[in-house]
Amino acid sequence: MVESPQKSTIESVEDLENLLSEPSEDVIKTMVALDGDLVILGVGGKMGPSLARMAKRASDIAGVKRRIVGVSRFSAPSGLEQRLNAWGIETHHCDLLEVQAYAQLPDAANVVYMAGLKFGSVGKESLTWAMNAFVPGLVAARYRDSRFAIFSTGNVYGLSPVSHGGSLETDPLRPLGEYALSCLGRERVFEHFSRVNHTRMSILRLNYAVEMRYGVLLDVAKMVFSGRPVSLQMSHFNAIWQADASAMSLQALAHASSPPFVVNISGPEVLSIAQVALQLGELLHKPVSFEGVESDDALLNNARQAFQLFGYPKTSISQLFPWLANWVARGGETLEKPTHFESRSGDF
Repeated sequence: MVESPQKSTIESVEDLENLLSEPSEDVIKTMVALDGDLVILGVGGKMGPSLARMAKRASDIAGVKRRIVGVSRFSAPSGLEQRLNAWGIETHHCDLLEVQAYAQLPDAANVVYMAGLKFGSVGKESLTWAMNAFVPGLVAARYRDSRFAIFSTGNVYGLSPVSHGGSLETDPLRPLGEYALSCLGRERVFEHFSRVNHTRMSILRLNYAVEMRYGVLLDVAKMVFSGRPVSLQMSHFNAIWQADASAMSLQALAHASSPPFVVNISGPEVLSIAQVALQLGELLHKPVSFEGVESDDALLNNARQAFQLFGYPKTSISQLFPWLANWVARGGETLEKPTHFESRSGDF
């Protein structure tokens, strides 16, 4: 079994990237069983680089020769393309809103779809819908004979009572706000082409991947460390270590079907914002203050189907607290992209 070692601290971004891309034995087995190359659309996002590298590492360990191609605009001078290339991942420049660009996309038997727009969607509602609901139709047509793992979000469920333990895949969908509505649009467009063209798809409703540079845990830790009050408006949340989320997402390729297979991806706990803040405050040696009133509902997933298929996360949320406290206290690098976890209006 290949599992993340239980380190006491994460010392560097390189160390973090290694942990985030370390494949489990189950991912390696999945890469052995899958035929053909892998294209990752939207590789430039928060999860894309480490997921791509995990797929590459798993394929190499398994001795499977496979092209792994990351597709993105690569518009920001971040050095991402060079890092991907250094990891053995090919790159392809593409704006997925440009219809004529699809003919140049590389063929692949397997597609991980990670493209979309969330943050900054307020004021850019038309672009949000174009990215989240129009692009999927173009992608589904281009890769109609491929196998898909499609990233979605638990936001499509809307708020659910904390006492219920999170929404199940069979629960009614009541998305709140333009972002969540457009994500349901993404799911429905993919579902349509899955049914019409018999394209095998898995839809992954993720709540929420976290690592040291991004996520709800980081947002709370930064509030505590800086002495800002922690909002209780969204009283509870789910979280999963990003490496575990990537592993489950890659494994979901093997379960793709027509009509699409839908699975929640998250951690097993319903986490209290207040309790998380207090625990981080103790590790950071900082007093904790709060604002607002705890709600009795929240955006919550129940991922028990994923655990039955893929096993429980290899890294527990409790292990992340000391890692994160150390990272924040010494000023570790972050992506500077707040999650706005406290938003109950669906505006991002």
